[in-house]
Amino acid sequence: MDSPPTATTALTGVVAVVLVDYLRQHQAWGWSRLARGPSAFRDVPGMQFTKVMGSGHEGGFSLRPSTSHQGLVCMLGTLTEAQEFLAGPLVQAARTRARESWSGLLAVTSSRGMWDGQSWGTSSPQALGATDVASQLPDAPVAALTRASIRPSKVAAFWRHAPASQEAMTQAQGCDLAVGLGEAPVLRQCTFSLWRDVQAMTAYARGGAHGAAAQAAIRQDYFTESMFVRMKLLESSGDWKALHAGTVTAEAARG
Repeated sequence: MDSPPTATTALTGVVAVVLVDYLRQHQAWGWSRLARGPSAFRDVPGMQFTKVMGSGHEGGFSLRPSTSHQGLVCMLGTLTEAQEFLAGPLVQAARTRARESWSGLLAVTSSRGMWDGQSWGTSSPQALGATDVASQLPDAPVAALTRASIRPSKVAAFWRHAPASQEAMTQAQGCDLAVGLGEAPVLRQCTFSLWRDVQAMTAYARGGAHGAAAQAAIRQDYFTESMFVRMKLLESSGDWKALHAGTVTAEAARG
């Protein structure tokens, strides 16, 4: 039997992202899921990494927390295991209690940094059940996942950049979905965004307010740990309100 991954071995597999906006009558249930955290997913076949996170107001990047928006980011060993997970009772229980929900399966194309001391590697052909997923999905949307543990001494500086970065994203061309997530209030932050192509994603990341914020974070050493991951969307279902007008749907995501 293969040895389990260690912190010095990059995790490889398929990433599953689930976004949920709970109905008012089910918000307490949603908070109970958040409190329980990864332990609820311990016995899921193929599960290698799990984060259950809250979100900012209306699913954005605000310090004001949302009472209804949550996100789940997982890595499973294979595409089949990830598909079975999304179709299974744990995810379906959340969907049935949601006003709106979206889920996607993604292949990692590049990654740098760590999350809780764990690095991620690119999704292998064995995990995807395909010889060359990039060539098979040349026009598939791309996604970016960023996460960071913020130094307490840098919290004020970090959050000063947040409003301008969010405003820039609402104006960004080619952004179909964006959500602000957090493992813990203020200090442990994560973002997930879906883009029509790499050019649109890169233009936002390197330019304007976000580019200035990223450069400040590097120069002033804001983070004790961070990770940036690029991915390609394999499949998706559901609907999710974007930060700008419109929604991203499964059909739109597939083009």
